Amino acid sequence: MKQHHKPTLTATLLRRAAVLALAAVLAFSLAGCQQLLDALQQAQPPAASTVQPAAPAAEGGFSIDFIDVGQALSVLVTCDGQSMLYDGGNVEDGSLVVSYLQSKGVARLEYVFCSHAHEDHVGGLAAVMAAIPAGHAYAPVTTADTQCFQYFVKYTQQQGLALEAPAVGTVWQLGSATVRLLGPVAQYDDTNDTSLVLRIDYGETSFLLTGDMEQDAEDDLVASGAPLDVDVLQVGHHGSETSTGYVFLNAVLPEIGVISVGEGNSYGHPHEAALSRLRDAGVDVWRTDLAGTVRIISDGVNYTVAADRDVTPEQQNPTLSDGSGQQSSSQPAIQAYIGNVNSKKFHLPSCPNLPDPANQTLFSSYEQAVAAGYEPCGNCLG
Repeated sequence: MKQHHKPTLTATLLRRAAVLALAAVLAFSLAGCQQLLDALQQAQPPAASTVQPAAPAAEGGFSIDFIDVGQALSVLVTCDGQSMLYDGGNVEDGSLVVSYLQSKGVARLEYVFCSHAHEDHVGGLAAVMAAIPAGHAYAPVTTADTQCFQYFVKYTQQQGLALEAPAVGTVWQLGSATVRLLGPVAQYDDTNDTSLVLRIDYGETSFLLTGDMEQDAEDDLVASGAPLDVDVLQVGHHGSETSTGYVFLNAVLPEIGVISVGEGNSYGHPHEAALSRLRDAGVDVWRTDLAGTVRIISDGVNYTVAADRDVTPEQQNPTLSDGSGQQSSSQPAIQAYIGNVNSKKFHLPSCPNLPDPANQTLFSSYEQAVAAGYEPCGNCLG
């Protein structure tokens, strides 16, 4: 059994220094739903071989399952016999998700979260709400134009529930685990950035669910002072180039990053840039396209990771290898800056005059530091 422990303060500071770099921005959109009603009505339970538990269910305790729903997202969280669901995959994944929940003995969901209104996150939730009783249903909005979202609302209402848009700071109990809504902290035109961001704490172990949050919303979340340092990160937007930036990773510092992604998808997810950033941050990557469903079980102090298939770290994150079959020793040039909140000067990470960690602020570019009113250090940037 592989045991995971909290890093020391020195190790944490070293990891923070290693993950500073320049962020990239890329517009991205996702196609809406098509032929939802037929798909929902005709959906059949998948073959038994399609839905395989990654590991035996724990008696009591805590588990989080990143269900293999292809190029989509669905996460089951169970603690002390209570369960919640974060997203339901595409419309065509609805019956698979329902079957998976039933295979885990889930007869009721305390909470159902739709991270945001894109089909690969909300599509399967109509089937879930039609099959499994729930206590509450949440989304960042209560109305949307797509059929898949409207059917999610319909089946939520058929349970006698009203879809709720929770406020940042809302806290829920799931057994002895605590679930807290951290974001979004601002209004966004990009639907991806409206993703509900949940932090889950069970004992000394912690988890962060981010949906499809992009780097703009990531940076705003970091600036808000939200408690982001966790053990396990659901890597945003299926490993898109435009998510999981260095500034965000520096705040989260996860040990494990789980990417829910479809094999051979047309988007090129997970992107090499995102994988490289995860490598630089020392994050162990687990991918559903290669490993299948990923299940993490925690006893409140340590946690273990299991999956349907045994895949090497180099396969899950090819940037670990330089192509020769050996671990890559080269690292990309760091292009980020550390500001001193007292002197209002900013430095290269290699500068001998760096401020104390308590007085540091991070900038992902030279231009960002200048725009914030900081001046370049005369020694390292003069």
